[in-house]
Formats: sequence, structure tokens, C-alpha cells
Amino acid sequence: MARSSSKPRQAILGAAGVLGAVVATTLCLFAVGDGERAVVTSFGRPVQVVTTPGLGVKLPYESVTKFDGRLFVYQPPLSEFLTLEKTAVTAAGAVMWRIAEPKRFFETVLNKAGAESRLGDILSAELGAAIGRSPLAAFVSAEAYRAEALLAEVAAKCRNVALRDYGIEVLDVQLLRFDFPKRNRLTVYARMRSERAAISMRYRSEGEEEGLKIRSAAQGEKTSILAEAFKVAQRHRGAGEAEAARIYADSLREAPQFYALRRTLDASRKFVKEGTTMVLPANSDLFGLLYDSGFYERAKPPASLLDIEKGNTHEMTSGNLTPPP
Repeated sequence: MARSSSKPRQAILGAAGVLGAVVATTLCLFAVGDGERAVVTSFGRPVQVVTTPGLGVKLPYESVTKFDGRLFVYQPPLSEFLTLEKTAVTAAGAVMWRIAEPKRFFETVLNKAGAESRLGDILSAELGAAIGRSPLAAFVSAEAYRAEALLAEVAAKCRNVALRDYGIEVLDVQLLRFDFPKRNRLTVYARMRSERAAISMRYRSEGEEEGLKIRSAAQGEKTSILAEAFKVAQRHRGAGEAEAARIYADSLREAPQFYALRRTLDASRKFVKEGTTMVLPANSDLFGLLYDSGFYERAKPPASLLDIEKGNTHEMTSGNLTPPP
């Protein structure tokens, strides 16, 4: 009977031991996932920070608080600010952040909601300060635009404050919206349109002035090129006419009868138009060939043709050649 009663007792003790081991394991071990940060606290005081994934060990009475270590983007609501010239504007930005120091983050903001609340305050203060010391043209003018440089300054200041006070790493700050309050939009837009009109008129006048300079220079170059081309053309034309006169003179010396015939035919073609009826005497130079086929073989070239080759201009008259008997 003693042996039979000891077996259930051993089973109970074994089960209790297993249960105790499971409970102890549950209370003393914890898992940290990829991209998580864990803070182990003892009665609310941080005693251990785990930033690598895997199993962690703690005392049974200690607690574990886990945080998401990934990137977050927070967009605060639209706020109203005043520029350097006291112009009311509305602006909204966005902050990209993540937990850099889990212990300080746990001690100061505790969770994501608290972190975004602090980041909204920091961004509002720094963005308002940047807008307040800058003119409106720094955000809306194409000539004096400095919004990117101002945002870089805002991001640097937010990064320093967030990391120092809350253990938050600010990676970037962007300006999502920049506008005017509804009550001021019509007046501001009208002023902007007038400024843009003045700028466009200035650009247009400068363009027209530059265009006149270019056209004037091009016209002068064109005149110079045409003058040079005319000079070259005249030189070549004179050389051609001299060569033509030389060829005519050589032809006259080599075949005066044929030359006289050709010049007579050319003269008749020039002063007698198509469809013209003329009455000439039988002894005319134009009828010489029709009257006698050997007319130009026995006769000398007309004196008028010889004068033409020498540069004299006369009207051809009949009777210059003596008709054959």
C-alpha cells in the first residue's frame, strides 16, 4: 500500500515541477523580433535594453516593453504662421523618424503617440520660427526661393532636439503644404498676378531688345556678304565679258564671212519681232544672202559689225554692203 500511494505523489510532484519550469521559462525568457527594440524594467526603472533579435533573459518580477524600430512618418495638422512682413500663411510638414535610444524613449515619451505629440510640437516651433524670419518671397518667388534651405535648417534643429531630449532620430523633414488662409487668398493672389505680370513684361522687353541686337547684327552681316558677293560677281562678269570679246575678235579674224552672217542673223532676230512685216530694199544687208549665196564670200564684213567689235554701237542700216552685179 505504501508503494502504491507514493507513485501518485511522485507524478504530482513531477507535474508540478514541469509546470514550475514552464512558468519560470515564461517569466524569465522573452523574444525580440526583427525590427523590434525591448526595454526590461524593474518596478518601472529600465535595467536592460535589447536591440538585437532573439531570446532575452530577465528576472521573473521584471517587465518587458517592446517598441517598433521601423521608420515612421508623422504628418501634423495644418497650422497658421506669420511671415517676416506679417503675412498670414498656413503650412503643414511631415517628419520621418524612428527610435534611436529605446531607454530614453521609454523614459520620456513611453510610446508612439507620445513621440508624435512631441515631434509635432518641435516641428511647429521650428517651422514657425523659420517662416517668421523669412519673407513670403522665400517660399513663393522663383527668384528669391529659399524653401529648401530653410527646411534643411528646420530638419537639423528638429534632429538635434528630438535625439537629445527624447531619443528619437529624425531622418527628414518635408513641407507638404504652403498656402494662404481663405480670408486672404484673393488679395494675395491678385498681388502675385501683378508681380508676375511685371516680371513677364520685363523679360519680354529684354527679349525684344536682345532680338533687335541680333537682327541688326545679322542685317549688317548680310549686307557685308551681299556686297562681297556683288564685287566677286562683277569681277567674274567682267572677266567673262572680256573673254567673250576676245573669242568674238578671234572668230572675226579667222572667219569674217561666217561671223558677218551670224551677226546679221542675230541682229535681225533682235530687232524684228515675231509676226512683224517689214519692207526692205533688195540691196539690204539682210537680203544679201537671199539675193546671192556667195554674198558674204565676196563682200567684206559690214563696217557696222567691225565697229561693234571695237566697242562702238550703231544702228545697222541698209546699203553697207554692195550687192553683187
